[in-house]
Amino acid sequence: MACDQINAFRKSHEKTENEVKTIVKSRIQWPSLLGLTLVALRLGMGDLRAQTTVPNLQSAVEDTQTPTAQDRKIQQLQDKLEEIQKELSELKRANSSQPETHHTTTAKASVAPPALSEAEPEVTDPSSPHSEPFAFADFTWLNGNSRTKDTPYATKFFTPEIRSDVSYTYDFRHPQDDTIVGSSEVFRSSEVTLTDLGIGGDFHWNNVRARVLSQIGLYATATPRNDASPARGQWDLADAYRYVGEANAGYHFNVQHGLNVDAGIFLSYVGLFSFYQFDNWAYQPSYVSSNTPWFFNGVRVQWYPTAKLKIEPWFINGWQSYGRFNSRPGLGGQILYRPNGKWQFIGNQYGYGEDALGVSSRTRLHTDDSIEYKYYDRPTSMISKAAMTVTGDAGCESGGGVSCHGNTKQGPKQSFLGFMVYNRLWFDRDKYALTIGGGRINNPGRYLVLLPPINGATAASGTPYFTENPGDPFKAWDASVTADYMPSQYFTYRLEYNHRAANVPYFAGPGGVTPPGGNTGALGSVVPNWSPDLRNSENRITGAFLMKF
Repeated sequence: MACDQINAFRKSHEKTENEVKTIVKSRIQWPSLLGLTLVALRLGMGDLRAQTTVPNLQSAVEDTQTPTAQDRKIQQLQDKLEEIQKELSELKRANSSQPETHHTTTAKASVAPPALSEAEPEVTDPSSPHSEPFAFADFTWLNGNSRTKDTPYATKFFTPEIRSDVSYTYDFRHPQDDTIVGSSEVFRSSEVTLTDLGIGGDFHWNNVRARVLSQIGLYATATPRNDASPARGQWDLADAYRYVGEANAGYHFNVQHGLNVDAGIFLSYVGLFSFYQFDNWAYQPSYVSSNTPWFFNGVRVQWYPTAKLKIEPWFINGWQSYGRFNSRPGLGGQILYRPNGKWQFIGNQYGYGEDALGVSSRTRLHTDDSIEYKYYDRPTSMISKAAMTVTGDAGCESGGGVSCHGNTKQGPKQSFLGFMVYNRLWFDRDKYALTIGGGRINNPGRYLVLLPPINGATAASGTPYFTENPGDPFKAWDASVTADYMPSQYFTYRLEYNHRAANVPYFAGPGGVTPPGGNTGALGSVVPNWSPDLRNSENRITGAFLMKF
């Protein structure tokens, strides 16, 4: 019996020794695994020595292996232990000398980096010809950029993403139909609302890439409602794309620091703020962001000539449109430059497109330019970080009875001019934050003003209760204060106060914008003996639960 036990232990430890050799040879850089191996070997040798002290052991060993040979076996295992300990020390020193890896995204439309082999560390040195773009610093502080630093359950093939935006807004005007006017983010008053639920993620394999994210909640109604292009032609584009927030696919070319060619629906960069509130410093962005595109449908090329610069041309159906408004597509592009971890310079340009439904000779130009600057960063201080943003937009339309150059014989002035400024402070290791900001716009012709949903009016139907004729005046300004509590990188509690005002009646008053008994007749049409209750200003408070995995 003792002989059988010794043979069993010998075979067990020979197997363990072979496994240890395999671990050392493959140089798996997991100190915890090596530590467990060391413990197992020590415990095993202790058991082996205990077995050699059993009665009558000498007689049992004589038929198989002498005690002297067994002692030599134990000595060999001890020598192997010393080799493993030396190997572990060298691995620890090698790991401590490697640079820290930063995981970043880009503003508005998150761009997944090319898939890396599991055995290849991400190259972050911007001087390296193979480094990942913008990986040389942590840019999660940016407005419009997600602040998550890693993704749970990410694999070499798929990086999942789940977003949830649930909010409650209290409007001090108390509109009787609970309808909020003039916002692309807040739609109902005095109700808990699911603004958006996005489920999807990024696929990546052998340079092939794809991204898909659902659009479930009020965004599924508000986003198509503000696009007039489905009114041209058939196949109901609004319903076809209603529940799709992002859906695109393409290929990554290993050129310089990366070249991506993608096609489908992707988020717009215009206006700095992200379409998703989790990524933003405020819940309700100023007009410059709220009134400009939230998505594009078309083709984009992302070229990274250096690790600090992105050049991105667009070929798209139109200005925030599923289809074309007339006979021309839209052209545009972005230039993004981050010289270091404190600055971001971004410029978005758009032109050529004919984006007025039914007016084929009217073209649009627009420029959107932002600067973001982190001017304070002390992680262990009470105020852990501080940053600010400045955004300016300008544009115009010409042809079809309007002019870019003022009131001329070609028609009244049709233009857009606006700005917004925000400042944010982070506290207690970025667990809390306070943001103050606002802005102004002037948009004669109202071609970028969000049409109030009076009697069910949409961007395609229009309404005589709020006209968008050439030269119609519209000036507005807003201010907000936002407080955030961020107990996790994946979750934010947000409380925000907003004041918004315009030079014409625009916001919902106590009477609301819905006729008695609900929408009546054609969408946006006149209802006898009724008119909407529109006011020049509004004040509201929003509380939100924001999550992103």
